[in-house]
Amino acid sequence: MRISDALAALRIEFPTMTPSRLRFLEDQGLVHPVRTPAGYRQYSPADIERLRYVLRQQRDHYRPLRVIAAQLAALDAGQAEEPAPRARLATRDGAVPDQRAWTVAALANDAGVTPAFVTALVDAGVLRPGARGVFEAWDREVVQAASRLAEHGVDARHLRSLRAAADRQVDLVDALVAPVRGQRGGSAQERAGTLAAELGELLAQMHTALLRAALAQLVP
Repeated sequence: MRISDALAALRIEFPTMTPSRLRFLEDQGLVHPVRTPAGYRQYSPADIERLRYVLRQQRDHYRPLRVIAAQLAALDAGQAEEPAPRARLATRDGAVPDQRAWTVAALANDAGVTPAFVTALVDAGVLRPGARGVFEAWDREVVQAASRLAEHGVDARHLRSLRAAADRQVDLVDALVAPVRGQRGGSAQERAGTLAAELGELLAQMHTALLRAALAQLVP
């Protein structure tokens, strides 16, 4: 397949796939299309499946490329098996679309809380609706976690510090990614996106490790 054919095949599940992202993944050694005597790339069906695996690992698990490369090496060596992917409907960014309007009422109903509970999270700055006044699908996870914390007496006011900490981490990632994002070249945005996802995952792991260490001292 030519690069245009490869993109057409991948965009069924990953609609935002671009030639620059495809070349970036090749530059990282994750796929190795053959070259014609004229220098044009040609992709096999196995290359397409390999790319789907990489993109799913990034989208569904936020795994760094070096980890994905190690997983591919294990698969190539027969030391691991790839589980069958779940069926998904893809939006323009490859996410699972939700057919409901994510208003306060819809979000509250889906998360099993009252609209007043969601409104309190918004008023405290923990939840931030988008430009159209609706919420993203991942806001449901925030509401569900807040609901479980509320059972232990943690209300929206207590969660402001967590929101502020998350914002500071995002600012740190943005500062670290900015030089890469500002580079010239078609793959700069792809490198920036991959770096941001990797840094975010590392920060989340660091936060979890620090919290567990502190709790171990609190309750020996």
